[in-house]
Amino acid sequence: MDERQLRVLREVGELGSVTAAAEALMVTPSAVSQQLRLLQRSIPVPLTERDGRRVVLTAAGRALAGAAADVESALARARHTVDEFVEQPDGLVSVAAFHSAAAAFFPSLLRAEIAPQLGLHDEDVPQDEFPALTREYDLVLAHRLDHSASWPRTVAVTPLLHEPLDVAVPADHPLAAKRSLSPRDVAGEPWITVHDGFPLMATVEAIGAAAGERLALVHRVNEFTVVAELVAAGAGIALMPRWTTRPHEAVVLRPLRGVHTRRHIDVLHRPERTARQAVRTVLAGLQRAADTIRRAG
Repeated sequence: MDERQLRVLREVGELGSVTAAAEALMVTPSAVSQQLRLLQRSIPVPLTERDGRRVVLTAAGRALAGAAADVESALARARHTVDEFVEQPDGLVSVAAFHSAAAAFFPSLLRAEIAPQLGLHDEDVPQDEFPALTREYDLVLAHRLDHSASWPRTVAVTPLLHEPLDVAVPADHPLAAKRSLSPRDVAGEPWITVHDGFPLMATVEAIGAAAGERLALVHRVNEFTVVAELVAAGAGIALMPRWTTRPHEAVVLRPLRGVHTRRHIDVLHRPERTARQAVRTVLAGLQRAADTIRRAG
């Protein structure tokens, strides 16, 4: 049995005919009869009987109709509770982000003093693991390279930034004197790069392919603040985002020619999450922060 069938039973019992119940429910008499038949299949005793030209409820039917009223009241209360939750402007919203996005976007959300409560989390995972995080968090800041696969259709996507990736070199390195670099310029240098499976690795491999030689990958570090310190110390060069990493006085960024070096920073979420006003508010805050980062860049 379901709510629709129980409501049909109540209307038939109160109005005394299938036709009158159909008019009240704004459906056809055949639809009412079908719902009654479906309900009767799940009940071992008769629910309705004829009384002349009227259809009346049996004792079992009256008992079930009475319970149906309680069911409708409970469902109405449940819907009201859900509506209040959905429209609550200051509910808790959980946001996860990989490290450089967290550093760039989380402070902006906190400074904005938006109404929702924020639960902020760092999640630095391989690209194909970001969509699964939407099961746990309301909003997930994820990144992927231009040439990588799009996000699956199981998640909704709100683009934030299309960010260039530059080559980071020590400020006193000969390459710092150039305005831009080619794959051949950087191929012979020691490289600091991310672990396998993380988005930037594919671009580093593309640089080697464009230069026609295998790059020397000497350090594997995912956190860009650490990478910047290693570059400044002369441990190697690296790819770093242009807008979402903090400047380092001993490191300069130079654009790379001949290889696509951009990444998408997107917000992933389950489509139903944005039914909540609080989640929509935080998502709008992330978009405003992205506009600010883009203009500054």
